[in-house]
Amino acid sequence: MKKIIIINGPNLNLLGIRETSIYGKQSFNDYLNELKTNYPTVKIEFYQSNVEGELINKIQEIGFTYDGIILNAAAYTHTSVGIADAIAAIQTPVIEVHISNIYEREEIRHTSLISKNVEGVICGFGLKSYALALEALI
Repeated sequence: MKKIIIINGPNLNLLGIRETSIYGKQSFNDYLNELKTNYPTVKIEFYQSNVEGELINKIQEIGFTYDGIILNAAAYTHTSVGIADAIAAIQTPVIEVHISNIYEREEIRHTSLISKNVEGVICGFGLKSYALALEALI
């Protein structure tokens, strides 16, 4: 059984209630339950933090023992050299995901500091971006 973790960054704990025109009305916990139901042969774990250092610690902690990481670093995508370096330092493949199409948004969101260190990037498909990343990893 493959062991995959989804790691979400800042403000994604508010999915379903924040900026629903961009992120939709479904909570991430509800979506996560759907993923687990739809992929019963994959062990899917989840971690969320609003704190950059905690995200780096989690990436380092699991980066040599899991089969894959699905990472939505949220705003840290565009600002965190530390997260980019943590991804570069591990062996576990990472797929970068974004719920919205970051290229349709503010110009600062058009640049990802982490993309150069990941296996691939999926954006703009709403929460389905996570399922697409999961498919890529399995």
